[in-house]
Amino acid sequence: MPWLRRLAIMAAVLVVLPFLLAAVYRLEFLHPVSTLMLRDLAALEGYERDWVELEDVAPVLVRSVVMSEDGRFCRHHGVDWGAINVVIDEALDGEGLRGASTITMQTAKNLFLWPSRSFIRKGLEIPLALWIDLVLPKKRIMEIYLNIAEWGDGIYGIEAASWIRFGRPASELTARQAALLTVSLPNPHARDPANPGAGLQRLAGIIERRAAKFGGHADCLF
Repeated sequence: MPWLRRLAIMAAVLVVLPFLLAAVYRLEFLHPVSTLMLRDLAALEGYERDWVELEDVAPVLVRSVVMSEDGRFCRHHGVDWGAINVVIDEALDGEGLRGASTITMQTAKNLFLWPSRSFIRKGLEIPLALWIDLVLPKKRIMEIYLNIAEWGDGIYGIEAASWIRFGRPASELTARQAALLTVSLPNPHARDPANPGAGLQRLAGIIERRAAKFGGHADCLF
């Protein structure tokens, strides 16, 4: 049937398109947007995002994100299989599904997928992350991630977050400001880095100390 053929073609395009776009995003003059940013545009809500090159982000922010989100970012090839296996084992034992996403997997999710947590989304993330790690340098992956990550309602990217939360560019963030922005990433709608409670301050202190002695965890980025 013609409609079945059209449906199959559309499905094939939807599957292949993210892989093609990921390779095209190697071109540094391109500034990708996330699915959440597209959602905000579709809802006529708009968003704040000022693209910034990785070299113009304070190194302490980059180190903080690596130490908090993906300590093996420079060592794995897009997927941390050890962490994935732990999640699968816990799920089989009846424990709740938790995250095991690398920064590369989060980049794949933000660019091409949806935010709700499920095995289906995780299964789509993995091949995309492996492909992204293959076709993009680590620095470009981190640059894209920091420019599409959500830092609050309608706030995307580290430059907009830095200005809105602390009134300064991302290049001038202090160690504590970088840590506060980092620990707000898992729940940007509930965690305000500019007005942190005691719990957020405690988490930021942990990340700040880790970033100060990160060693070679982010050597692929500097």
